[in-house]
Amino acid sequence: MGAILEVKDLITRFHTAEGTVYAVNGVSFHLEEGESLAVVGESGCGKSVTMMSILRLLPSPPAEIASGTALFRGRDLLKLSDADMEQHIRGKEISMVFQDPMTSLNPVLTIGYQIIESLKCHMNMDEAQAKLRAAEMLAQVGIPEPSKRLDSYPHQFSGGMRQRAMIAMALSCEPSLLIADEPTTALDVTIQAQIVELMIHLREQVKLSLIWITHDLGVVAGLAERVIVMYAGYIVEEASVDELYDNPRHPYTLALLAALPRVDRRRNQRLKSIPGSPPNLLVKPHGCPFAVRCEYAMDRCRVENPPLAAIKPGHQIACWVNVNTGKPR
Repeated sequence: MGAILEVKDLITRFHTAEGTVYAVNGVSFHLEEGESLAVVGESGCGKSVTMMSILRLLPSPPAEIASGTALFRGRDLLKLSDADMEQHIRGKEISMVFQDPMTSLNPVLTIGYQIIESLKCHMNMDEAQAKLRAAEMLAQVGIPEPSKRLDSYPHQFSGGMRQRAMIAMALSCEPSLLIADEPTTALDVTIQAQIVELMIHLREQVKLSLIWITHDLGVVAGLAERVIVMYAGYIVEEASVDELYDNPRHPYTLALLAALPRVDRRRNQRLKSIPGSPPNLLVKPHGCPFAVRCEYAMDRCRVENPPLAAIKPGHQIACWVNVNTGKPR
């Protein structure tokens, strides 16, 4: 069907009192129409900043999108006016569900008001039409007595219900693309599973494209079709979900998978952890940013950053080493 989103060479910096933070360093990826894409990595690797750069949600200053393009159905989002982004893109064509619904929802406005406002702005509905549509959306995401709950305030909802309300709001204007930024992080495990199941169900219903940001590779197995792994503002591996689980080829991906709890692991086996800490992004990386934590690192890794290159159709990695042999590629 073709790509709905094509991002090329995106570079985002933050100019702070301590210095320049090199947050996103030349990221390129695409999303097909109707596809589900997972973006995975540790906190601070650039996942959320990449998506907020595309939607132009970063305050400037201190943020600066230094270069790159983000083509959404042929239009470069980074070159559109603020008015175009607000009226025609954000909320209407592209919606985003944020990590913590309690800080994303306005605490002094009712849930209904916040959904209705978006519908009146983007769908040109009157008050009655918007209220009916808002109740339908709350029902669709599994909130009981939706008409009554429109008058509730965010603090009167549980964490899971607030996130469901955020999903209802994001989908209310029938966007083509939904970006979910770790929407299950603040929830307990049972509610996490319910939200993931809800997203899978809704995506099948409305046939939208989805980008799911997470630090947990365990979540994406049944949710995404393709995975991008990020580290220190770079994409280090990209593959289909099946290929990534069956044949991970970047040392960082291997380390993330090894850190996942497994039901078939023996009780006396310790979970593996990744030694060290992520790099200081106030210092522009020269070699591979993962080299200091990598058991496969060679001298070349410390002085030259590998480009993202295909090792087979649909599978790319940024690494100088063949992890299957431990020798240079």
